[in-house]
Amino acid sequence: MTDLTNRYDFVLVFDVANGNPNGDPDAGNLPRLDPETNHGLVSDVSLKRKVRNYVEFAHDGTAGCNIYVQEGAILNEKHREAYKTIRPDNEKVAKEKSLNPQNDEEAIRLRRFMCDNFFDVRTFGAVMSTGINCGQVRGPVQITFARSIEPIVPQEITITRMAATNEAEKKKRAEGSEDGNDRTDNRTMGRKHIVPYGLYRAHGFISAKLAERTGFSDADLNLLFEALETMFEHDRSAARGEMASRKLIVFKHDNALGKAPAHSLFDRVRIGRNIDSEFREIDDRLDNYPPARKFADYKIEIDRENLPDGVEIIERL
Repeated sequence: MTDLTNRYDFVLVFDVANGNPNGDPDAGNLPRLDPETNHGLVSDVSLKRKVRNYVEFAHDGTAGCNIYVQEGAILNEKHREAYKTIRPDNEKVAKEKSLNPQNDEEAIRLRRFMCDNFFDVRTFGAVMSTGINCGQVRGPVQITFARSIEPIVPQEITITRMAATNEAEKKKRAEGSEDGNDRTDNRTMGRKHIVPYGLYRAHGFISAKLAERTGFSDADLNLLFEALETMFEHDRSAARGEMASRKLIVFKHDNALGKAPAHSLFDRVRIGRNIDSEFREIDDRLDNYPPARKFADYKIEIDRENLPDGVEIIERL
């Protein structure tokens, strides 16, 4: 694999229609919100989960593409595999509940094993010091919280279930019907929260210098971008409605340290309302736009004028 020698920054734009892009467990699973502005939020953890899932689906069993953070996984047992490789003749490794590297050299070898075998460790990094200690890895790829372009208005939808969960519940419902109760009394009522439509924007950063330490390569970079482009296609559920990646705009620097601050490059990507085929800047204080309900209600402009020397714009989507 070719080593990564360029710094990258990127803007990911995605949307949701009639779904909950990221529920907040502290708020009854309501879509995450900035309480001061009512702009919607999607956590970086949620986006990374979708990247992990895509890589697992697309490259399950491929060497170097295993996933460290999986649902139901016992992380210490994954750490143990590293120790078994580093200490093949030590029978205690298979039984000990606590293991630690014996010296700095072994600590480096343990981290290298985890980076070489797990895509998400060499991409996002990991804290692997729980009981069976494989140390910590700082990943070269970081993704911010996504924020909606405009405030969102979550809606609470009532749903019903006709089936009973057990015989006792079925009998109780039957007795209610015999008493002349309305048929709807025999249904189990529930709630779900949706965003009618929201367009979200997240920023990402890829450090070539940190990639040197984890082994994150050009091939890994392409896999990451592939995942960001198509991850929602493999994450369908009744709760999330319709979600899709709409734009992936990459700023490629011609060296490892970069040629311009990331924030100045991100400012070149402007998202506004598409009003009568014209681009209109969004200003929540002054403008009263009709509610957006589709991606075509927005326009995305990229300022390509006077780019800093050594910076290239790549539109992946």
